[in-house]
Amino acid sequence: MMKPGKVPSARISQILFLLLFLFLFVQTEYRGSDRISFAVNSFFRADPLVGLSYFLAEKSYIVLLLPAFLMAVATLLLGRFFCGWICPLGTILDLITGRIRKTASLKFLQGRVKYWLLFPLLTAALFNINLAGFLDPIALLLRALTFSFYPLFGDTVRQGWIGLYRVLGERRDMLSPGYGFLRDQLLPFRETFYPLAFLSFFLFLGIVFLERYETRTWCRRLCPLGTLLGLLARFSPFRRTPATLCPDCGDCRSHCPSSFDQDLLQKEECLRCMACQVKCRFGRVSFGFSGSGDGMPYLPERRVLLGSLVSGFFLARLFRFRSPRAQASVLRPPGVRSEDAFLKKCVRCGECMKVCLRSALYPAVFQSGFEGLYTPVVIPRLGYCEYNCTLCGQVCPTGAIPDLPVEEKKREVIGKAVLDRNHCLPLAKGINCIVCEEHCPIPLKAIRSEAVQSVDASGRPFVLHKPYVVDALCNGCGICEYVCPLEEKSGIEVFAVKDRTPLSTENSEGLNPY
Repeated sequence: MMKPGKVPSARISQILFLLLFLFLFVQTEYRGSDRISFAVNSFFRADPLVGLSYFLAEKSYIVLLLPAFLMAVATLLLGRFFCGWICPLGTILDLITGRIRKTASLKFLQGRVKYWLLFPLLTAALFNINLAGFLDPIALLLRALTFSFYPLFGDTVRQGWIGLYRVLGERRDMLSPGYGFLRDQLLPFRETFYPLAFLSFFLFLGIVFLERYETRTWCRRLCPLGTLLGLLARFSPFRRTPATLCPDCGDCRSHCPSSFDQDLLQKEECLRCMACQVKCRFGRVSFGFSGSGDGMPYLPERRVLLGSLVSGFFLARLFRFRSPRAQASVLRPPGVRSEDAFLKKCVRCGECMKVCLRSALYPAVFQSGFEGLYTPVVIPRLGYCEYNCTLCGQVCPTGAIPDLPVEEKKREVIGKAVLDRNHCLPLAKGINCIVCEEHCPIPLKAIRSEAVQSVDASGRPFVLHKPYVVDALCNGCGICEYVCPLEEKSGIEVFAVKDRTPLSTENSEGLNPY
């Protein structure tokens, strides 16, 4: 028998995986290298909900998501161990739940609510609408960190150091090495605040708030990934003995975070944390492989399945609506050629936005309809796509943004720049301005100017440089719109195009002027 008070192996594993998750999160950032060696997308690639939703929506599979298949097989063998040993969100809930005073559990969540979340999501994916990223626990946690906590942490530390520098005066140089380490290894590369940051924060806060009702309410009653793993766990031969509470004790009910709602162990909710075995006073509890079944049904009631299928179908139809204007105005990251294919693959994790060097990517609100919520869009007035950067494709867990070699990425078309004759200074007011031409990174220049004779307000002649766009060379990177000196509305704008065929090699030859 294990000694009372000994730390369960599951808790050690949880802490290690949480530290790994946070380490990969911090490393999924520009740290001076063009390649990101370690990325938090590894957790998504081992996520069976992400893998299954991708398969149903895309009707194909990719090697990137092979770990998700292996995780599903391991769950069939060992049970729902991911939630009790690996899941970072579950670990955070376990660490804080003891500090939250419990009230009565929420009765309306004790039924089949979790199946009404999982099956409609999977059915919608079958009808080509992949919405799993909205409720996937890894995505929920990452969005809260990426859009809310991490930018706030970076801003707080930077402002704190500025205040400390002012207080120390000439002695502040001794702090430079410490701040240099934080800046290069821990802080966000750039200061950016995102739309939907508050929504991401309050969704995470809501999951934590549920802990006041019962331990791991989210994991047991709502989480679609946990529900999927629970269904797979019903087939596991790795079982707890005894399967019921001992009549002369019953302590397992208080030790178990999830599974003893009744005297009988709820196998699909058992997290394999083995706290009951560690804390058993009599050494009766054990876990092992057994071929005997437990006589429990493997699927929820027929009405739940049928109702979920129907609701999933209507959910897919509802989220499918996108106005023609919305479809035509959305700029996607480089390498995305089909809006429909992109939405089937995107898991809405936000990592592409986090690593964007020039703050070009932001989470969509309703630019692409409800279906596009949280997906990355390029907003050139706030940032632009760096010509030599491929970071967003490197961190995308599902290949929604392809990881392309630099030379291929340079030819990918995001959109096309269009001059506004009513705002562009040379065209609207006859004032020379070639800022957009100077900054265009295309070697042969996608924005050029022609010299024409003109006269100013006093009648004096001068040479006016009138800009124009060479569509065959423009890749829609957005730097022209970003650097336009006009306030608010730019004199040149980048618009999405249906034809995103890469630029020809001939048009991209030459040396980068940077």
